[in-house]
Amino acid sequence: MTSPQPTPAPDVLTPRQAGERAAAVLDEIRTAVVGKAEPLALVMLGILAGGHVLIEDLPGLGKTLLARSFATTLGLDFRRIQFTPDLLPSDVTGAPFYDQRTAEMVFRPGPVFTHLLLADEINRTPPKTQAALLEAMAESQVSVDGSTRPLPEPFVVVATANPIEYEGTYTLPEAQLDRFLLRVRMGYLTAAQETDLLRARLDRAAPEAVLRALSGPDEVLAMRAAVERVEVDDDLLEYVVALVGATRAHPHIQVGASPRGGLALVQLARARAVLDLRDYVVPEDVKSMAVPALAHRVTLKPELWVRQIDGDDVIREITQSVPAPRTLPRTPVAS
Repeated sequence: MTSPQPTPAPDVLTPRQAGERAAAVLDEIRTAVVGKAEPLALVMLGILAGGHVLIEDLPGLGKTLLARSFATTLGLDFRRIQFTPDLLPSDVTGAPFYDQRTAEMVFRPGPVFTHLLLADEINRTPPKTQAALLEAMAESQVSVDGSTRPLPEPFVVVATANPIEYEGTYTLPEAQLDRFLLRVRMGYLTAAQETDLLRARLDRAAPEAVLRALSGPDEVLAMRAAVERVEVDDDLLEYVVALVGATRAHPHIQVGASPRGGLALVQLARARAVLDLRDYVVPEDVKSMAVPALAHRVTLKPELWVRQIDGDDVIREITQSVPAPRTLPRTPVAS
């Protein structure tokens, strides 16, 4: 029995329609990824907002399954790169090779030429190879041997990193971290959720659940276009600027968030509004996205590791201390 084909995407989606389709995608993925409602929502928001996602957590928590599930359900081409210390930049981007039949140099595309790329354990490869992704992530193109080649649209990088194990790893430089729209942490399941996970595995009698393709590349682009129709009032823009500015003045922070952090926060807040079926942003959208959007963009003072204070803690403190505007709720837009 063949899986149902995704419905062709309309030329234009309203924010409400985009939110409903994104919610259907999340419902489907939850049949395979158990007990990760918030991380799943954050990855969906990153895709809607047109950015790249860094998943930072311990091995075995479902990071690879999550990325593959999104690719399947969204109907996107999927490639995976296992980053290792001996990986070369050409192993990511591709390289020209000599074709003996034609006596010409022919470009062989690397795994980066896909819709959704899983960069597994990105901190296990040297900075030179990590940097091979910079142009692709920032400009959706690859320059090799004097030629620039566009990547498929949409193009999303979901990278994983182990934050605990440091042996044989290379810390991601700030320039690379800043390319990720948001950072997600999976966390352990509760005892009840882990029991449900084991029971679901026994009931389906297969290693993984079979997911349906509910969308396609064109529809993902249409959902992203719907995010661009979400309105943001001036007082909320001032609130975002105040949050980003507070990261630069906080006594625990050595280097604050860049202007790209403010852009990321606004775009994620708009995506959050779409997922809540609204075409306008409210202060809670900004607050809920502050930690995922900004925590990985700040550099804390070195002595704070002794006190076990991380970027998440500091950004939460900032969101509590910076006063939010009082935006009056609007009437929801009809579908």
